[in-house]
Amino acid sequence: MMSKLVPELRFKEFSGEWEEKHLNDISDIVRGGSPRPIDNYMTTDLDGLNWLKIGDVDKNSKYVKYTKERVKTSALSKTREVNFGDLILSNSMSFGRPYIMKIKSCIHDGWIAVTNIKENIQSDYLYYLILSPNSQSFFIDNAAGGGIRNLNADIIKSLPTYFPKSEKEQQKIASCLSSLDALIEATSKKSDALKKHKKGLMQQLFPSEGEKVPKLRFDGFSGEWEENILNDISDIVRGGSPRPIDNYMTTELGGLNWLKIGDVDKNSKYVTYTKERVKTSALSKTREVKFGDLILSNSMSFGRPYIMKIKSCIHDGWIAVTNIKENIHSDYLYYLILSPNSQKFFIDNAAGGGIKNLNADIIKSLPIFFPKDPNEQQKIAACLSSLDTLIEATSKKVEALKKHKKGLMQQMFVSGEA
Repeated sequence: MMSKLVPELRFKEFSGEWEEKHLNDISDIVRGGSPRPIDNYMTTDLDGLNWLKIGDVDKNSKYVKYTKERVKTSALSKTREVNFGDLILSNSMSFGRPYIMKIKSCIHDGWIAVTNIKENIQSDYLYYLILSPNSQSFFIDNAAGGGIRNLNADIIKSLPTYFPKSEKEQQKIASCLSSLDALIEATSKKSDALKKHKKGLMQQLFPSEGEKVPKLRFDGFSGEWEENILNDISDIVRGGSPRPIDNYMTTELGGLNWLKIGDVDKNSKYVTYTKERVKTSALSKTREVKFGDLILSNSMSFGRPYIMKIKSCIHDGWIAVTNIKENIHSDYLYYLILSPNSQKFFIDNAAGGGIKNLNADIIKSLPIFFPKDPNEQQKIAACLSSLDTLIEATSKKVEALKKHKKGLMQQMFVSGEA
């Protein structure tokens, strides 16, 4: 039987059992501190001390390289200053996610720092060890609290840490995972660049406010576009929720598809299935939409359209665009509603104070511009659809790389389980 102090996956030039310690045995674990009232200590002077709050760090970053704010030097007795190479972890919300300090900074009391790391432990190796699924599971299993769970210094101190005695092995593990991080970052940036390019294209492929033709047009097409409001080219109707809903739910195959707001992937273009069904008796109390209809959420992330690829009853959180005129291509209308100008119209006209929402009348009044030639509509939709395909493929590659990294980390570190 393989010793529990040897990882499943190992570089061939290394052998021997790993060492086992608690994090507190190889470093000092200390909590940050927040001088109060904080406004009395803030400064814009260049000789002030860096000040790092929880919200200042990108959750996908590995390093902390800068801070947005500074505090006066008089704050030093009431906070904690960490050094280059130290690690920090949030003690609440998305707790336990480590970052490596690339600067010296004072840290908010929402941070816990791993400082004075022993010389035989590489900071990058320790970062990946703490980030590994086993370490993160340890934090989740031991976190204190009911609704909002949090870590304290004692939990972090007791984290089991396993490490090879050879610093070269530590370095090789960290380098392998770091190169994978670089690939994930590069692919994510490509995905972001494609999304930005798509947004820019949409701003040019549809007419700007006050214009009758777009800035960018495919060869072979000319003439002014038509202008209507959405209600002139379709019917706008709200979904409906039979109540009490539990009385209408069914698992029978003859039931009707039932679509709630949370059932749709926000990055999808099409609705191709539902998770649940309702009895046919629900039909008089809800709204059934058809293949080719569009639906939009009327609250929260409102105004984001989806094209139905199935027939389904829809929750009253949806508003449907149905009976679309034959001279309007559904995919074209999808991209027009998704365009920055249309989304801005919804934001500017949405009702409500804190939580804004759309109603059928707002959606009905959406200005609609379209070329008379259906071939031009189709060409615009095809262009944006091909870009969507590329964005989706790139996003899937990012997710596959992240999954591969997680699998590697599960095998490259000792689990500590017998």
